[in-house]
Amino acid sequence: MSPPAGRRFDALHRARRTERQPVSGPRCEMCVEGIGERHAHVVDLESRRLLCTCRPCSYLFVTDGAAAGRYRAVPERHLRFTGARLSPQQWDELRVPVGLAFFFHNSRTGSTAAFYPGPAGATEAEVPEQAWEAVRAANPELAVAEPDVEAVLIAAGTAQRAEPGEPEDFECFLVPVDTCYELVGVLRAQWRGFDGGSEVRAGIERFFTGLRGRSREVPAAGDGGVRA
Repeated sequence: MSPPAGRRFDALHRARRTERQPVSGPRCEMCVEGIGERHAHVVDLESRRLLCTCRPCSYLFVTDGAAAGRYRAVPERHLRFTGARLSPQQWDELRVPVGLAFFFHNSRTGSTAAFYPGPAGATEAEVPEQAWEAVRAANPELAVAEPDVEAVLIAAGTAQRAEPGEPEDFECFLVPVDTCYELVGVLRAQWRGFDGGSEVRAGIERFFTGLRGRSREVPAAGDGGVRA
């Protein structure tokens, strides 16, 4: 029988500590080994921190319940829900003041948290649970998002509002939570003036162009899409 994940992590940490060599650049926040700019992440569910880790450390927390359930490895899948439905009224009922937000389920509180990016970072929006459940009921494919480590990213159209009762121009993705903070970083680094300026708009477009390229397209659940 394999030892528990927490025990395996302790053994790995001790082994690496005895062999450690001086390293410059980013380090794993668990074993302190050097890591590249592109690396794995683990969520600390108690502090809600996103930890930068090496691949071996992240693999210890892929299984539910590893380390007494405190840590969870962030997966890498990206999905684009091409058949998702969202009316202007539904978006308004979510009470998100801008047209771009990500939603994830917090397993510790049992509630859905929503954040939208801006010049100061990610701002939390208080989302009525009933409004979010209405969106999920209309789009059952969204239920595949894993709590704490995956988010539903929605970018609503801002050029023109649709007519009442008609869907608004928007895109809907399932992404790892670290991808959400990648988007937050784009806005923080490039925001200029009151509305962000042309540079941040170009940065957002580049982000979504890249996101579309690495996302697998998934139709609505009723059309054979992904289910939980």
